[in-house]
Amino acid sequence: MDIGEGNIFSIIIPTYNSGKTLSISLDSIAIQTNKRVEVIIMDGASKDNTLTIAEGFKDKITSLKIYSEKDNGVYDAMNKAMDIATGKWLFFMGSDDRFYDECILETMANYLQNSNSKVLYGNVKIVGDAGWAKDGTLYDGEFDIHKLLNQNICHQSMFYNAKFVKEEIGYFNLNYPVISDWDFNLRCWAKAPFEFIELTISYFVAGGVSTHGNDVAFANDRIDNIIKYFAIDAFDPLICTPKFSCYKELLKKQRDEHPLRFQINRLKKRFKK
Repeated sequence: MDIGEGNIFSIIIPTYNSGKTLSISLDSIAIQTNKRVEVIIMDGASKDNTLTIAEGFKDKITSLKIYSEKDNGVYDAMNKAMDIATGKWLFFMGSDDRFYDECILETMANYLQNSNSKVLYGNVKIVGDAGWAKDGTLYDGEFDIHKLLNQNICHQSMFYNAKFVKEEIGYFNLNYPVISDWDFNLRCWAKAPFEFIELTISYFVAGGVSTHGNDVAFANDRIDNIIKYFAIDAFDPLICTPKFSCYKELLKKQRDEHPLRFQINRLKKRFKK
């Protein structure tokens, strides 16, 4: 893919009272060897010194853009930032995360020259207790669709083609305030499977809402959304397997909504035995 002129990357950082950690993220961007990057701070009307710290980086990051207004959470901030992003690739960074080393963007820029993928991802190194990963863990290698149906990829390891997202995917769903990025990734994969790069992209700091939070709305919609995004039905082998973490809920859906087909399938399985 020809990366042409202009900014290659738009790094989007949603903030709210992030004064204690923001400089860590911005420092890791400022030292990157590739400078074809814009940084968008989308702040939720912080009451601490977040904006002062951000302003202090304008000399180090000349393309730094700072916005501050009340929002409806982190995904609303990310949606707003996507609207104004000019880079060819989007990267979403937490205000306490940082790149793994100073050459990450340079390495990615070189890699993108020879890739036609719409979404590329690597690993993150976990800092602290993430509940689903221990401190120091490298998370989480290569995914296939079956793995993505059961767990998410950290967005701190992911580069999204901006044109693809804006024209074919759309916004993060604000109905899922905790893990809308998982829903977003499922929608993206349904359009174009991702490409894995054996590279540690960033340090992911555990402790945020998405680390331990429970997204009831996402859980309630998960099966129906997967069926819709991948244009399948409730009996498709993609999800109709005990390896699918919502398998019990799926069986209940089959029994309640398609009782005759459910019973026929059970009889077929018995005869096969």
